[in-house]
Amino acid sequence: MIAQFRRFHVKTQIVFGRDAIHSLGELASELGAKACLLLADKALEETGVLDKARGILRDSGVRITEFLGTEPEPYLDNADAAAQLGRDGQVELVIGMGGGSVMDTAKAAAALIRNGGHAADYVGLNLVPGPGLPTIMVPTTAGTGSEVTFTAVFTNRQTKAKGGINSPRLFPDRALVDPELTLSLPPAITAATGMDALTHAIESYTSRSSAVFTEALSLAAIRLISRHLRRAVFHGNDGEAREGMLMGSLLGGMGLADAGVGAAHALAYPLGGHYRIPHGLANAVLIPHVMKFNLPAAEEKFAMIARSMGEAVEGLPPGLAGSLAVEAVARLSRDIGIPHSLNELDIPRSDIPILVEGALKVTRPVENNPRFMGAKEAEAIFERAFG
Repeated sequence: MIAQFRRFHVKTQIVFGRDAIHSLGELASELGAKACLLLADKALEETGVLDKARGILRDSGVRITEFLGTEPEPYLDNADAAAQLGRDGQVELVIGMGGGSVMDTAKAAAALIRNGGHAADYVGLNLVPGPGLPTIMVPTTAGTGSEVTFTAVFTNRQTKAKGGINSPRLFPDRALVDPELTLSLPPAITAATGMDALTHAIESYTSRSSAVFTEALSLAAIRLISRHLRRAVFHGNDGEAREGMLMGSLLGGMGLADAGVGAAHALAYPLGGHYRIPHGLANAVLIPHVMKFNLPAAEEKFAMIARSMGEAVEGLPPGLAGSLAVEAVARLSRDIGIPHSLNELDIPRSDIPILVEGALKVTRPVENNPRFMGAKEAEAIFERAFG
């Protein structure tokens, strides 16, 4: 009889804490790099964060080649362009500093520099043939958890379809996680990325692929995010709130790296591909509706989510307790200014068939969802999301 077992990946070395950015040069030296490709959000120029990183790397004797051309909801050719710049610069290390778009592009570029080809060649599961360059990820938003995952998500510029490069070879070597780097994040971006992190935690906790070790991470993420997100949005300079959010995002990323995500992500992909809706915002609008749909298939888990969010569930039957989780997430979303419906994002309701078709092509999250979702079910969720 073949033994049943699960593999749990814990590859990335994490450096977490305020002012951890000052370890960047040391980490680059540990990885043996004298020349790096630095990908960063352009907005970091204004905050001074990028200048700080440049200074730390140069003081450590690391030559820098920069790529600041990653687009929001990045296209595959963004990764190709970054990789070519890295090859031309003969770099030995790739650093991604920014939100999920930049970190995903950095992870893909590191793989492409060593393996050749184009990013489109590797969209799918386990298609990267060999190791990429060493990588350091430096998140400046508390959202994607990309600093500890093996996925890089892109949009095909021609087809508008979103898809991921999914390979253990994309796990970053180091994650430098510094809450101080998120203090200047505007309220709207804090809200959307924070709800993205919460969506990761909820979907990984309730997914078909969850296990004890992933559930512990996901529940801890839910507790931290639900406790700190409002404060981070309305009091952006609250260091404790920023630290709690960044830890929640990190733990959520670790959970989803093994347990995966579900229907909210599948439904969100065509919103990003066709309409350029930021992924975190799309998840934020959709997650309460997906939770309501999934509740009958995972009542006890939703009851635990409600408990983790501070809801009074003692003595309640699982279904009723679980419904409090749906209400708590919807209330949190409203409180921090997330749009209530897809109507507010100017998505044409008549495009629901296009959205359904695009969502069902994202097969892994669809199959991982705790409740079956076919075309009819996806259409019903979208209808509710339009209000």
